[in-house]
Amino acid sequence: MGQPSTKSHSASNPFFGFLGPTKDAKTASSLQAHLVAMTGELFGTFMFLFLAYCGHTMILEQSPRNRTRPQRHEFCLDLRGLLLLPVQIMASMAAAGVVSAIIPGSIKTVQTSLTPTMSVAQGVFLEMFLTAFFIINILMLAAEKSKDTFLAPIGIGLTLFICEIAGVYYTGASLNPARSFGPCVAGRNFQHYHWIYWIGPLLGALIAAGYYHFVKFFNYEEANRGQDSSGGDFGGNQRGFREDEG
Repeated sequence: MGQPSTKSHSASNPFFGFLGPTKDAKTASSLQAHLVAMTGELFGTFMFLFLAYCGHTMILEQSPRNRTRPQRHEFCLDLRGLLLLPVQIMASMAAAGVVSAIIPGSIKTVQTSLTPTMSVAQGVFLEMFLTAFFIINILMLAAEKSKDTFLAPIGIGLTLFICEIAGVYYTGASLNPARSFGPCVAGRNFQHYHWIYWIGPLLGALIAAGYYHFVKFFNYEEANRGQDSSGGDFGGNQRGFREDEG
């Protein structure tokens, strides 16, 4: 006699249990993990930029005095980063296209652009420094693990908010090529300096990654022994705890 089926068709199971996972979670391939990450990035980027573009358009439509001057509103280092970048670009184009189709007003108004007093060179460097500041905070708050890591989204969100305040008037504070690329495609309009929204964030990411590896190489956690830690990769902290206890 065959063994009784152990499948459960409850709502807590994917597809109500009628379609099982492609592989056991313990043996899932790296390709499957990359595909899941890509779909998550696609959905997340689409929703984030969809809401951002809608909100920006609404602000301009509700403020007649701002219609004559476009306003400016408004971060994958390994193999997965190379996979997620084109996904973000596709999500940006999709979000801009949908907003352009269903929301009154021109999608061109949400393009990131330089204020007339900013030169192209100034724009590149401002985007570079803002992106570097943003990414180093992501790396130190999320990539580095501690007992406070669960609060990383709050710190990252506040960092993005600060970066936007600092740069939105001058460059639009893109900090991500996907943010700037989608509206340009949907609006069929690229500024002659659009490249700064690629080069600036790229340079900023390199600076942030370089500094991150620099402090990791010199065991930055040893600079303040006994600091809060999850005990994962912080061997130095654990030694510090033992020394203090001894």
